[in-house]
Amino acid sequence: MGDRMLRTTRRVSAAVAASLALALLLAGCYHRDSAGPTTSLSAVPSASGSAAASATSSPSASSSGSARATPTPTASAETTGHWVLAGEPRTLETGLEGPWSIARLPDGTTLISERDSGRILERTTDGAMRTVGTVPGVVHDVEGGLLGLALLPGNPRVLYAYETTADDNRVVRMALTGPTGALALGAAHPIVTGLPHAANHNGGRLAFGPDGMLYITVGDASDPERAQDVDYLGGKLLRVTPTGAVPAGNPFPGSPVWTLGHRNPQGLGWQPDGTMWAAEFGQDTWDELNRITKGANYGWPLVEGIGHRQGLTDPVLQWSTDEASPSAIAVVGDTVFMAGLGGQRLWVVQLGAGGTTAKASAQLVGTLGRIRDVKLVAPCTLWLLTNNTDGRGSPRAGDDRLVEVKITRSG
Repeated sequence: MGDRMLRTTRRVSAAVAASLALALLLAGCYHRDSAGPTTSLSAVPSASGSAAASATSSPSASSSGSARATPTPTASAETTGHWVLAGEPRTLETGLEGPWSIARLPDGTTLISERDSGRILERTTDGAMRTVGTVPGVVHDVEGGLLGLALLPGNPRVLYAYETTADDNRVVRMALTGPTGALALGAAHPIVTGLPHAANHNGGRLAFGPDGMLYITVGDASDPERAQDVDYLGGKLLRVTPTGAVPAGNPFPGSPVWTLGHRNPQGLGWQPDGTMWAAEFGQDTWDELNRITKGANYGWPLVEGIGHRQGLTDPVLQWSTDEASPSAIAVVGDTVFMAGLGGQRLWVVQLGAGGTTAKASAQLVGTLGRIRDVKLVAPCTLWLLTNNTDGRGSPRAGDDRLVEVKITRSG
């Protein structure tokens, strides 16, 4: 599974330093008298796991008492607190074709993946757009294609991509060569292969955690029962080293599996104290926002949403599937910004102490259509990718779009 030909020294201190720098910059976004969300929905604990008791369209909160992951401090207290949207969205780019993921270089250059074409686009700080290259071997099949991107912390000239091929889902890494404005892709070196693939439920998000490890969301590939099988890599969150090896500390010896029992997770993020979060598509009833704990079982397909079943970890929040269909998340301080595809909105989730309670607010409802990615790209600034040209949306003039939204700390 590991690519021994590409060895990169990874120091956790680089991620810590980057997070501390971001903390200082984010401190300047604070406005004590800023307006809060226009629509606030308080999360209420579900009374039971029955369908009758859970039949509400409001976000519901879990009363699960599962333990938190061991905190890994990555930033100062300046990045704590709650955040809200500030101002109207602003379109930066139009005419994108099925965009899926944003990766941001330290100089502000932005990379965007296109699912169906397999292309990676480059957007420079002056707004110029061009094609960097096409990831070899990408096969588009309904939800499959070129999905998540991630840059190696401490060496952003190493790009990771999650792709669907004719035989599997896999993670490859490539060198970025050339100057800004003329970037090119080096050879694609597979580091994780053999992930199950199907027309639906491919997962596909990549993110480096504060521990320097690469985390990968893998859908159940339309084989739900095997999401409970630790030996099957579908329906899982995986944790590997930057070269694809199984790191020390994983819960199942010799396995990249970090957690199991997922249907189709696509959102990953961490709070400053190291608490990990993931968003997940449900089947027909409940979408989820989960607090991720090493080795935990999140229930699919035994439970969808909050089930209160011994041995299974409930989501902290759940939504009806027509309100969310969550893809990416961006975690800023104690706030989770969650992109909604079917719900055509951005959810702003303010986390309570310890991450066991939360309050959610629906923003930008219907304004942009389907939202695939959300990313903090600069202090006080989120970038969003719409996904109206992916075959399931209703494209508008100019779709798909890269959109900027400002945020501010609430008082």
